[in-house]
Amino acid sequence: MRGPTAARSRALLQTSGTALPHRSRLAFLLALLAALCWGLLPLALHMVVPVLDTCTITWCRFLVAGVAIGLYLARRGALPRPWRLPPSLLALFPVAVVGITLNYTLFVVGLHLSSPETSQVVGQSASLFLLLGGLVVFRERFSRIQWLGAVLLIGGLALFFNRRLPSLFTGGSSLGLGVLLLLAGSFSWAIYSLAQKRLLREWTSPQLLCLLFTGGALLLTPLAHPERLRLLSGAQAWALAFCCLNTLVAYGAYAEAMHLGEVARVSATVAVSPLFTSAATLLAAGWLIPDLVPEIPNVLTLLGVAAVVGGSALCALGAARPPAPDPAPMPAPGSFKP
Repeated sequence: MRGPTAARSRALLQTSGTALPHRSRLAFLLALLAALCWGLLPLALHMVVPVLDTCTITWCRFLVAGVAIGLYLARRGALPRPWRLPPSLLALFPVAVVGITLNYTLFVVGLHLSSPETSQVVGQSASLFLLLGGLVVFRERFSRIQWLGAVLLIGGLALFFNRRLPSLFTGGSSLGLGVLLLLAGSFSWAIYSLAQKRLLREWTSPQLLCLLFTGGALLLTPLAHPERLRLLSGAQAWALAFCCLNTLVAYGAYAEAMHLGEVARVSATVAVSPLFTSAATLLAAGWLIPDLVPEIPNVLTLLGVAAVVGGSALCALGAARPPAPDPAPMPAPGSFKP
């Protein structure tokens, strides 16, 4: 499945040196769709968490995504064969499953204790953790642009919480605990991504995602309570359905955007997802989500959001390189941020 894709990518680069204009526009639109899906996701989760526990929500999302991708691969005769994994990589697969499962569950808990805007902004720290992991695990080096991006991201987080910094360090503060859990979720996403980078040499991205979602669903089955689904209201049921489909739509659009466009531009585009979250929160509060009370940002908060988005984009731009002979797209930060 990856061979023809890689061949087409190489042919395109050899003939034009850059992506064709219509392909670039389509890649931009697809990346924007992925950013929109990830930006709206925290609001949908916010509607569901009062009724369903974290494990049940994540179990539903994993189950739907795993079955959908599995059916797609079965029709193409491309179901993965995990028993053929080399013995040296057997330990990496459970690490990836636990990493992605922790990311999904911690994100939901952190969202419940903080707010949709906070969860998206803090979730951008995943890109920084991934870059640091590359330094340690793969002996990669930071470019000057990446260092600048890291400083902007960290400084942006401080500006974003400018009015709430004291509460972050107050004992018993739900906001402080929520931020810590969101950071832990970002860290677990980086661990999953580093393991995935090696596993993608054995499987295609859909094959690996099918195994990861299936493994995560099995891992959460003893903790899930599907009988609580009947307690959902109509709006909450639609919100849960959106959460389940979000991964398929967002990652499908993201993967195709990575195939059609330049990695740096696609990564920079999806980094704007916190802006969609902030805008959607202001629009939905009070009528679509009655219990959602958005915080009116001050100038420093807005500067913090801009710095976090810009820093995340610079981290991706600084890491951009010409496509390898057989590229395998990495997930964007928060992507598996559910």
